[in-house]
Amino acid sequence: MKARAEADASAAPAARVAPQADFRHERWRALALAFVVAAAASGCQSKSGASDVLDPSAIAAPAGQAGSAATQQASSATQGSQTQTLAAQVPAAQGAGTASSATSSGPTSATAAKANLTLGTGPTKVTMLLPLSAPGSTGENGRKMYDGARLAMADLGDKLLTLTIQDTRGDSGYAKDLAVKAITSGTAKVVVGPSELAAAQHLAKLSGSKRPPVLALADNFAGGPGVYSVRLSEADSAAAGAAAIAGKGARKFVLMVPAGADSSAVESRVANALSIYGATLAVTLPYSPTDGGAKVVSDMSSLVEAPDAVVVACGDGSPAAVLAALKAKGIPGKTVTLIGTDRWLERPMDPLYEGAYIATLDQSETGPIADRFKATYNYQPDVNVAYAYDMVALSAGIASSAGPDGFNKQVLENATGFRGSTGLFRFRSDGSSQRSMPFFKVEKGQLKLVEKQTAGF
Repeated sequence: MKARAEADASAAPAARVAPQADFRHERWRALALAFVVAAAASGCQSKSGASDVLDPSAIAAPAGQAGSAATQQASSATQGSQTQTLAAQVPAAQGAGTASSATSSGPTSATAAKANLTLGTGPTKVTMLLPLSAPGSTGENGRKMYDGARLAMADLGDKLLTLTIQDTRGDSGYAKDLAVKAITSGTAKVVVGPSELAAAQHLAKLSGSKRPPVLALADNFAGGPGVYSVRLSEADSAAAGAAAIAGKGARKFVLMVPAGADSSAVESRVANALSIYGATLAVTLPYSPTDGGAKVVSDMSSLVEAPDAVVVACGDGSPAAVLAALKAKGIPGKTVTLIGTDRWLERPMDPLYEGAYIATLDQSETGPIADRFKATYNYQPDVNVAYAYDMVALSAGIASSAGPDGFNKQVLENATGFRGSTGLFRFRSDGSSQRSMPFFKVEKGQLKLVEKQTAGF
């Protein structure tokens, strides 16, 4: 679990909220409609600030009139500052599930999950693929995502979506078969999942312009056309960290990345992020986890004079060997900043991390859904819950604003992005995602918050 820090929802001016609690449950529907109309009309770009698009008069309007009011609000909104809000502050809704459906300290059991695999009665069909009965942490995370989806359906999607949840069992081959069936059946308008990396990678290789979009929940998935990576990737974490340091004046960067297929994605994202600030990636140095780190650090010394910062990605391995070699060279130090990634934090905090900066989601904070989720399911939500909630909420918003046929590239890849319980994010045409996130420094073995939001895009 990553260190707790205060999550920031203040990158944008606060949304105007209708004063009556009864209006809150309708907030998402009106907001989504206003946003989609505005995004389609203006194609506006998001920068460091973003504001909610919310018209209280649309929320209060009788059925059949909300669309008109929302459209009027969209046409008068300031271009270049609009962001869709996924997780509205709504009270726990009827049908959200009760505490008795979850254990006192953990997610719904696999048996309970299988007893209710279709949620909602809406006209938009959504398929969700989760490893509900997988052993160990994989299954536990799948059941957490199931609970997150249930809450999102109760809050937002019950009358908009029919959500069919299928158990992949944590088996990549079976998950692939279920996913292929889902995108070729002609029934689902969007597929949420799978969480198995190999299955998501297989989908990204398939062609076909008429298939529904896939919001993949797999860790460290790069994405592909029409197959969007939902979770924070190492490339995004590295890019956001580098951008944050470049924003403080650093200009010359070195990237150390494990040799392999993912290295080019990390390099591209870091280089692009630095270019926004006029900084440069002087050199990218692939390394082998087995070389002890000495060679890549020696290569840096011979190729680059006086870098301002070094970014170290680690992939599936540990960064310890490279960090030890850098420490022997006095890095981090007064003149050279060390930047890590979220994947460092998949391991226990190492003393070699001391002084490094890392951009990452705060896994102990899940924004506006946390209290309601805890009250409903009797355990604290984590990012697995938040990712699932956000993708179901996003599906409900699109269904509300554009109907069952509204799941297209123009909406999903809009430049302004979406604000969910995991923060501000957007999808790119190559299937990758970009996120704005907190920025930390490792001090005394803990993550100390430096900035509440990095300028992810």
